[in-house]
Amino acid sequence: MASCRAWNIRVLVAVVCGLLTGIILGLGIWRIVIRIQRGISATSSSTPTEFCRNGGTWENGRCVCTEEWKGLRCTIANFCEKSTYMGFTFARIPVGRYGPSLQTCGKGTPNAGNPMAVRLCSLSPYGEIELQNVTIGNCNENLETLEEQVKDVTAPLNNISSEVQILTSDANKLTAENISSATRVVGQIFNTSRNASPEAKKIAIVTVSQLLDASGDAFQEAAATANNDALTTLIEQMETYSLSLGNESVVEPNIAIQSANFSSKDAVGPLNVRFSVQKGASSSLLSGSTFIHTNVDGLNPDGQTELQVLLNMTKSNSKACGFVVYQNDKLFQSKTFTAKSNFSQKIISSKTDENEQDQSASVDMVFSPRYNQREFQLYSYACVYWNLSTRDWDTYGCQKHKGTDGFLRCHCNHTTNFAVLMTFKKDYQYPKSLDVFSNVGCALSITGLALTIVFQIVTRKVRKTSVTWVLVNLCISMLIFNLLFVFGIENSNKNKTSDGDIHDIDFKNNDVPQTDTINDSNPTCTAIAALLHYFLLVTFTWNALSAAQLYFLLIRTMKPLPRHFILFISLIGWGVPAIVVAITVGVIYSQNGKNPQWELDYRQEIICWLAIPEPDGVTKSPLLWSFILPVTIILISNVVIFITISIKVLWKNNQNLTSTKKVSSMRKIVSTLSVAVVFGITWILAYLMLVNDDSIRIIFSYIFCLFNTTQGVQIFFLHTVRTKIFQTEASKVLTLLLSIGRRKSLSSVTRPRLRVRMYNFLRSLPTLHEHFRLLETSRSTEDITFSESDKAKESI
Repeated sequence: MASCRAWNIRVLVAVVCGLLTGIILGLGIWRIVIRIQRGISATSSSTPTEFCRNGGTWENGRCVCTEEWKGLRCTIANFCEKSTYMGFTFARIPVGRYGPSLQTCGKGTPNAGNPMAVRLCSLSPYGEIELQNVTIGNCNENLETLEEQVKDVTAPLNNISSEVQILTSDANKLTAENISSATRVVGQIFNTSRNASPEAKKIAIVTVSQLLDASGDAFQEAAATANNDALTTLIEQMETYSLSLGNESVVEPNIAIQSANFSSKDAVGPLNVRFSVQKGASSSLLSGSTFIHTNVDGLNPDGQTELQVLLNMTKSNSKACGFVVYQNDKLFQSKTFTAKSNFSQKIISSKTDENEQDQSASVDMVFSPRYNQREFQLYSYACVYWNLSTRDWDTYGCQKHKGTDGFLRCHCNHTTNFAVLMTFKKDYQYPKSLDVFSNVGCALSITGLALTIVFQIVTRKVRKTSVTWVLVNLCISMLIFNLLFVFGIENSNKNKTSDGDIHDIDFKNNDVPQTDTINDSNPTCTAIAALLHYFLLVTFTWNALSAAQLYFLLIRTMKPLPRHFILFISLIGWGVPAIVVAITVGVIYSQNGKNPQWELDYRQEIICWLAIPEPDGVTKSPLLWSFILPVTIILISNVVIFITISIKVLWKNNQNLTSTKKVSSMRKIVSTLSVAVVFGITWILAYLMLVNDDSIRIIFSYIFCLFNTTQGVQIFFLHTVRTKIFQTEASKVLTLLLSIGRRKSLSSVTRPRLRVRMYNFLRSLPTLHEHFRLLETSRSTEDITFSESDKAKESI
């Protein structure tokens, strides 16, 4: 009965320990995903985050607010509150935008799921925020049916323009097909042969602005559609429309159009027209932020200027000029330039009413680079224009000019759609070198692992056990990993410094860049990251193989080890991690090989280790699939085997043994630690470092560092110093040293006090020998392991 109760208690302890381990590992993985999605690794700022309120961010010395707020600290409301009108409910609407109704068309209608109405939030002539009347749509119409209707020359363009504007009011739902259909409908409205009313065209401008809020992926897919020239046609029609506004302007959140009419016969010499866009509280274009000045001497940007264009025209037949500003470059889908950052790439178009053959105007431009200066440095830029024939950026006739005022300056000898394609280098905050604590721990581990490897190899014939082979391979992989970690984890790029000053830019080079973010290539760091990845996986694999081997030797004692066991586990221990690393690198290179910075999809830049996934790319992360997931599986299996061995072997009470032969609790604890070390159980502490509380996380970080940086020392003491062979040889060496010391002391004339001390020391040797014997491996662990292993080896 007593044995049954003891067995039930052991089973209960095993179940509880297993559940706790599973909960810890599960919570650890969950915390990893949550921390990545929340982007907790935010960079530090010299300005308190509380200064900019309501989601505002501190950029270039000021708060950049969201659309719903404005003011110095983003504390002034810039929206219309939630409202209900004519049975339709509208959520909060930013000023200058149309808000979709919460009521949508029914499932049985062609326009199912889209809003039934829209409402404009605008400013009155006195600057007060007010809501306009509701515009109700037709649930029986969708973008495809409107695309067919607009082909009819007698179609009501005003109604069609309003319907398209309503259907595109919720940009989050727009697909590539929706974008293509909407641009074709808008193109027909701006077609000069259709003679659409000015009101229809202004509503179409609202539609274009709403389209520019759609996702970049949807635009890429729309541009990639075969024979789809809708985007190019729309760009040309925007240029033409910019000449027809007289001296008026149309400003929407994502597009602004303004015209200037003048008489060339009254001008003396060249006629200069300057178009300016001022910075606003948010990234959106605001009414009153664009200005045109004629007959000016040149450019005069100030601190509030975001971009400025000077149109130089000779006395010709030009009667008008027009400008178009796009808030982003989504209409301009390039095949050579890829934007990875979320920095706004404004596009500016300038056009005169001259014939293309008689074009003689040139353009000077200044752009104020807008980016997060805490995280990025301006590396270079290119002055480009949009080539309508190739549908891509080109640099023909454009060149960079030096400036002394912090602006990016360009000159082009023609008029069209211009842009400055900026490239940035991320200002990485490289970590400091390893601290003394880590260096000392790694140095002790390297020494302990090296001594363990030498001892295990030298005494392999005496031991005659396959356990030696597993332990040696585990120590070799761990030793190489520690060496790579100490000498290679730091990226050598940290020694390269750059202040990102505009004057350091190469103004002679005006080639179109491939991407807007660049990094210094470092193949050495990538190779070290791959080696660290490989040898750490090898270490964990040998941890798992050690657990499997001890399970066979201690639990399944009546069955021999499988045939060719050593060869089999060697192939697994060194081969499987190599396959995992090779597949990981190969997949990443095949997907991003054309990108010269593909390395950063595999490794980090701040250290030579696997890359931390972006918030929207956790499931595609190499860190998750090629490291966290396999290591978690290994740790769970090792914990299960560790609990099984601890209960059934290490802590099992043998009633047949006399009290004098029973194993002491201290020896059981030491034996348990010996198994835990080779199983890698202490790596579970890494999951406890993911708690939110900084003080608790620091404590677990130090505990994790203490246990894992000294893992080699633990293996040395628990699996080398405790062995009988090492103790025997150590006793011989100690006796030899003592005998040499005794002969020297007897041959010399010493004082009586020294002789008494030596005599007392020699008398204490038996006591020391008894203490030394306490470190011997108990029968329950090493003797059983070796005996069963020898039997298995004889059967192979």
